[in-house]
This record gives sequence, C-alpha cells and structure tokens, in this order.
Amino acid sequence: MPRPILLKTTLCALAALVLSGGAHAQATAPVFQQIATISVPGGLAGFDISWVDPGSELFFLADRTTTKGTGRIDVIDAQTNTFLFSIPTRPTEFGFAGTVPSPRPGCSVSGPNGVVAIPQKNQLYVGDGDSTVKVVDLAAKAIVAIIPTGGQCRADELAYDPIDHIIVIANPADNPPFLSFINADTQTVVGKYNYPAKQNGLEQTVYSPLTKKFYLSRPASTATAGDGGVDVIDPITMQVVSTYPTPSCSPAGLVLTANQNLVTSCGVVLDSRTGNIVATPSGASSDQIWYNPGDNLVYFGSNGAVIDAASNQVVGSLSNQGHTLAVDPNNNHVFAPVSGVGIRVFAAK
Repeated sequence: MPRPILLKTTLCALAALVLSGGAHAQATAPVFQQIATISVPGGLAGFDISWVDPGSELFFLADRTTTKGTGRIDVIDAQTNTFLFSIPTRPTEFGFAGTVPSPRPGCSVSGPNGVVAIPQKNQLYVGDGDSTVKVVDLAAKAIVAIIPTGGQCRADELAYDPIDHIIVIANPADNPPFLSFINADTQTVVGKYNYPAKQNGLEQTVYSPLTKKFYLSRPASTATAGDGGVDVIDPITMQVVSTYPTPSCSPAGLVLTANQNLVTSCGVVLDSRTGNIVATPSGASSDQIWYNPGDNLVYFGSNGAVIDAASNQVVGSLSNQGHTLAVDPNNNHVFAPVSGVGIRVFAAK
C-alpha cells in the first residue's frame, strides 16, 4: 500500500504552525534510549550530511564509503528502521566521488557531501566532490542530471527555496569561496556570489518561507577573528543583504525553528527577522544540527546536546553518535550514523 505522502507532509506543516503560534517548553526533560542499529551493506565509513523527508519517511545519508568512485546515497525506511537501497544501485551507473585524497590542504574532493530532498519533484540534490551537483530521481533510483558549479574543490552544503525553485550550494574551499544558485526547473546555474578569499569556509544554509530569504552559516575568517555570523541572502538578487554577527562563536550547522529563530551549531540563537541574539545556551556545540518540529527540539550531532526550541535550554542528550543526524517528525526517531557501527536510532522514553 503506498504511503500517504501528502497527508504526512500536511500534518508536519500543521505541527510547525501550531508550534510557531504557541510553542512551549518541555514539561519534563526527555530521556533518550537507543532502539535500533541499522546495518549498511559494505559497512559505514566516511560520510557527511544526512536528511529526513517527513512525507515519505525516508532517511538519506551522503555516504562516501572508503574508496574513490564508490560514493553513494544510502536510503533508510524511517518507519521500520530498515535499509532499503543505495544510489547508484549498480556500479555501472553514474555515481559519486567517494573518498579521494585532497589535492591541497583544505580542498576536499570527496563526496557526496550535502543532500536535500525536493518532495514535489521526488528528487534529491546532492553536492559532490568534483564540484558538481548531482540530481537524483528517487523513482528511478539513479542520478539523472549533473550540474557543474565551476570550482576546483567539493560542492558542499545546500538548501532549497520552494517558492522560487532555487537551490543554493556552497563551494567553501575554493579560492575565493562562492555560492551557486541553481534553477531546479531547468537544472542550470543561474548566478553566483563570491566571498572574499580570506573567508574560512562556508557552512549550512537554510531557507525561510516567511522572510523568503536564505540564511548561511559563515565561520570566522580565522580562529581568533571573531567575525563569524549568519548571512542573509536574497534568492532573487543572489546577493548578501545583511549579516547577523555571532561574535562569541564560529558557526557551522544552522537550523530554523518554528518560532523563526536561527539556532547555530556553536550555541548562539538569533531572531531570523532582526538578527538579535535571543539566547546562548550553555553546553551545546557541534558540526551539524537538526530541528525537529515533531517535538520542537534541536539536536546536536557531535556532543549530543538536545535543546528545547521554546526555552532555548539544554533539556537532554544523546550518546554514541557521529557528527551528523536527522529526525523523523512523524515518530520523533533520531537517526545518527556512526563510522564502523551503522546508523543508530534513538527515541525518547
């Protein structure tokens, strides 16, 4: 029986609206337990970003594997905690870069890297190590388009604007670092934005349907510069229109919560409409983070902290997870891949 994708997507949207209108602090601190470990054929070694599509309840992992040319997207059923398949399904098909030695320090050419689902098109957009974006058709279980970004290093993390049908993706290690704007209808690059050469990487981007802007997490230019922040980007003009400083931290991961706050992976919470710092929760630090509208919590990958998005306080923690994770808002299960282990699944007791 086919899954009710439209219904589940609608329920998730309604949950987000309810939370945005009246989100409240957790009545009791959640206690998480591991409920499953999902094995990936061939084992799990190097990987990057993961993603859950709430409509289909599928978990996607950018799996670099261990060797050149064998990178893949692992697809997991988030309802049953079952491995389904990897893309490509056969070695003769177009694939991803895999794990490749860096041609120079800081310039990774391994992949896949960032991944984002576009449910309306039944597609994934994936940043790859050869400075391309690979478009995956989920019905065909195959790469159906390859979009060059014109860089020398990996195309990394990305986000989707469903109103204007624009993908933005970063090449963080090129000189200079730059963003590419891709029209998801024509699958072509329609513009670029170059950062100063001194910029030390570019990280996660998110999109707000309320403000109709992208938000890019930008690390400090050096370890001591203190000039990290979140850039506000107009998808139409393809320009940075504002910058929200995060003087106390150098952000990487970034999420947008139902109350329109931007939570950074280094522990600064900003109002997405004004840039004002609204909280700096202690004890939350990571590379990648995930906001789950199903329980109104923000999950931190590396150190396992869990923040209540209403109170902006740490209310729980996960153990034994890797740098990335994603959460299914339908059942609130947390999927955390770990090298040499598999994908650990956590749930609140």
